[in-house]
Amino acid sequence: MKISDNGINILKRFEGRVKIGGKHVIYDDKTGKPVDSNKELPKGATIGYGHLIKSGEDFRKGITEKQATEILRSDILTAEFAVKDNITVPLSQNQYDALVSLAYNIGAKNFAGSTVVKYVNDSNYHNTKYPTLESAWKAWNKSGGGEMSGLSNRRHQEFSLFNN
Repeated sequence: MKISDNGINILKRFEGRVKIGGKHVIYDDKTGKPVDSNKELPKGATIGYGHLIKSGEDFRKGITEKQATEILRSDILTAEFAVKDNITVPLSQNQYDALVSLAYNIGAKNFAGSTVVKYVNDSNYHNTKYPTLESAWKAWNKSGGGEMSGLSNRRHQEFSLFNN
């Protein structure tokens, strides 16, 4: 399987972006505000749809929508491998897209060890801390130790997509 165009569009909405003059520009992932690309970039400098800028990457002139989508598709590959490597049951396209979105956001390693994976793979699985797949899924709504309303909303939408 491969993430669908619908899945890509959902990820784009979840990840957000900052555009100026029709181009994607570098922004601070925490604040969502553009950063001065002529100065040293802060930790968490991002471009396009959630692409954390790595050492050696130069996006000071911004990127086009096409480039932002290509980078997102490339970044998603790790999440797609996490789903393919850890989910052992057949999935619908919506389920696959939802799981890729979750894996992309929480990271492949966290996804692989998650209760979500255990529930998806085994309909008889039970966990006392997270008694349902939904509770296990929606538990991934924290950042920096605190619950984030944006992540809670994202988990709700992903879980709805999974069940659609």
